[in-house]
Amino acid sequence: MRTVNVGLIGLGTVGSGVVEIFDRHAADFRTRAGVDIAITRFADRNADRAEGLGLPEGAFTTDAAEIIADPEVDIVVELIGGTGVARGIVLDALAAGKSVVTANKALMATHGQEVMDAAAAHGVDIAFEASVGGGIPIISPLKHCLVSNEITTVMGIVNGTTNYMLTRMAQNGLDYETALAEAQAKGFAEADPTADVDGHDAAAKIAILASIAFNSRVSIGDVPVEGIRSLSPGDIAYATEMGYAIKLLAIAHRTDEGIDIRVHPTMIPVAHPLASVNGVYNAIYVIGDAVGETMFFGEGAGSLPAASAVVGDVIEVARHITRGCLGLVGCTCNEELPVRDIGQLESSYYVRLHIVDEPGVLAAVAKVFGDHGVSLASVIQKTDEAPTAEIVYVTHRATERAVRAAIDQISVMPIVESVGTMLRVEEL
Repeated sequence: MRTVNVGLIGLGTVGSGVVEIFDRHAADFRTRAGVDIAITRFADRNADRAEGLGLPEGAFTTDAAEIIADPEVDIVVELIGGTGVARGIVLDALAAGKSVVTANKALMATHGQEVMDAAAAHGVDIAFEASVGGGIPIISPLKHCLVSNEITTVMGIVNGTTNYMLTRMAQNGLDYETALAEAQAKGFAEADPTADVDGHDAAAKIAILASIAFNSRVSIGDVPVEGIRSLSPGDIAYATEMGYAIKLLAIAHRTDEGIDIRVHPTMIPVAHPLASVNGVYNAIYVIGDAVGETMFFGEGAGSLPAASAVVGDVIEVARHITRGCLGLVGCTCNEELPVRDIGQLESSYYVRLHIVDEPGVLAAVAKVFGDHGVSLASVIQKTDEAPTAEIVYVTHRATERAVRAAIDQISVMPIVESVGTMLRVEEL
């Protein structure tokens, strides 16, 4: 049996997990998967990481280019992240005729077309299961198991940091700042949490999933994004009172007008399976015309879960190498569906306001909604500190454009102290 040699670039959290899995199971891959795989070269800018992992003498370098140039390396695993240096490494490896495995969501969501085209041009594989959902299998099921379906929806909770924070806010009444500090203390959130709490991490992942599910290229710049910074314990309490949970959802629907794609905090019925996904767990919900509703659930981050997906890709690519079938499933984006403007979205909306507590105020605000064609389903009023009151409006289905126009007008009314939170209600 031929040995397939792997060069691993990046020995951080996920890279060290890959080393650990190979230490545990490399011998098993021959019997389980029918391939003999060895990591023969390692690269990282930090030599201390290599020393801590006990790598073989002479196998480590601080120069990734040495691995790409090594004629004995068949597969390059890129685990440094980002779209700068990592892009060059991936493209250079593909150009050198080496297949690539990556966990780089930013790269695939920004330069996915370029990377896929380069792999096809050089007759090699590019695999990126770990870029979405950590250890949850989702990209391979979309490309293989569910390929007989027309996928109409792919959506889910794809960021463990924000899901942990929202869980603590819902179950323990924490405010945003306290929940963030706790997540950082536990290592679930970075010192700079912007990518997570502002939704950019989730946007990259849903761009990748939508591209595969709908066979049409979607880039991260196509995804409207809102994060969770504006959410208060009060919003979560109101949602609970009305029978909803609030989750940061990454949403993509195939519609007659094109792809409806977005990331934002969303009210979903507590009876839906996504509503009960708590803590750092992720879940991705897929609807196909033949299979119906499916959900993929598991740990979305962490050293070993993400490394599990990386090593799974390495094994699959090694199978292709030994059987001479590289490039078997390449880019499937053969349609050109437009990305629908979020102003066209039709949904119910939750809007929280602080207003002057005096007669006629509710009617005045309701009139503005009505003038923009937005019908109100319910109103909840709770007295705030005098002389103001907190009001929550829930609308019937209306367009985003109409609701936004109404809120813009309401926000400048003298009777309105402030506009709090606006949430979309996804009736799944």
